[in-house]
Amino acid sequence: MTLTLKGSLQKTNREPVPTQRVSRDEKGNWHIYGFDEVRQVLRSDVTRQAGFLAESVRNVKGLGNQPILFTDGPEHHAYRTEVARFFSPTTVEKYREMMERFVDAFLQDAVQKKRINLSEISMRIAVRVAGQVVGLTESDPDQMSRRLEAFFQQNPSMDAPKWVQISRFVGNQLKLLNFYQRDVRPAIDARKKAPREDVISHVLSKGYSNMEVLTECITYGAAGMVTTREFIQVAAWHMLENPPLKARYLVASEKERMAILGEILRVEPVVGQLFRRMQGDLMVQSEGTEHHLRTGDLVVLHIYGANEDQSVVGEDPRQVCPHRELPRGVQAPVMGFGDGHHRCPGAFLALQETDIFLSRFLKLQVKMQPPKLSWNELVKGYELRNFVIELE
Repeated sequence: MTLTLKGSLQKTNREPVPTQRVSRDEKGNWHIYGFDEVRQVLRSDVTRQAGFLAESVRNVKGLGNQPILFTDGPEHHAYRTEVARFFSPTTVEKYREMMERFVDAFLQDAVQKKRINLSEISMRIAVRVAGQVVGLTESDPDQMSRRLEAFFQQNPSMDAPKWVQISRFVGNQLKLLNFYQRDVRPAIDARKKAPREDVISHVLSKGYSNMEVLTECITYGAAGMVTTREFIQVAAWHMLENPPLKARYLVASEKERMAILGEILRVEPVVGQLFRRMQGDLMVQSEGTEHHLRTGDLVVLHIYGANEDQSVVGEDPRQVCPHRELPRGVQAPVMGFGDGHHRCPGAFLALQETDIFLSRFLKLQVKMQPPKLSWNELVKGYELRNFVIELE
């Protein structure tokens, strides 16, 4: 392994990864930590998405067309093929000028105020960029940012008293209705009159109802806005606390910058766990042992564990070392964007907007106050808030 530019350790402190690569808990649920074992499950054709409240959403009446995140099999493959053009490197490159314009405007404002709340500005950027791709462009993006943030601040735990669960449910429905009325419905109406080259126009052409479009927008809101926001922040945090890495990033080629960002995402995956429900039997090989996953079993795939698998990433797995020699077919983020049928379609988009922001932001002379770290149960990942940057 070639480890250069050794940098800061992971910021989102977590429990140590168990030495056992595959285990089963008292409820009978499988927990998988090894890279190869996780990939076996994600590339299998006998699993079904069970995370992000998928199993609850599937029971909602009136959703004949499920959002892309919740579909599997031929239906999912066909949909992914149809929308791939919105997220291809060629298409994403077309958004570069738009992204640069947003970032320049935000940073110019920050320079005047001598202060940046990175938690706020990263969300505003992510919402604007993903909103253009999805088609959520008919409302104030900053107001939409606040509505989306309020919606995703829900606690899906079922351990709370019944009255608390009911109260949460009612509150979330009101937030969802507010998002629909102010952001989604105006976008639908505009595209019914004049379709554009975006996701909402595409799904409307396939006959999606307004409820189905809303569900799709929530899916892209979680996948394309909330997660990118966190990654922009954590990447900036690493750079600011690692001057040699920051200096190298600012002079590196685009290819090398992507490798640096990929390594940070490997160390700090925004989504920490993926869930699958077995729709058939699957035998998972692990260090010479066969584990038989049966139909109906719930499988928890630990992305932190897979990304720290030393048989794949080498020594110091919790340290940012951009020039790792990874096995053939393994990209820098490892499982940071998932794998298999549900690998994140917006990977190029997230990396490009993060790179555009950091390439400008890191040239400023700043004094950093570390952000507040918490955990989001809905996406099983970290949240960084109150990330205040003073400009000198």
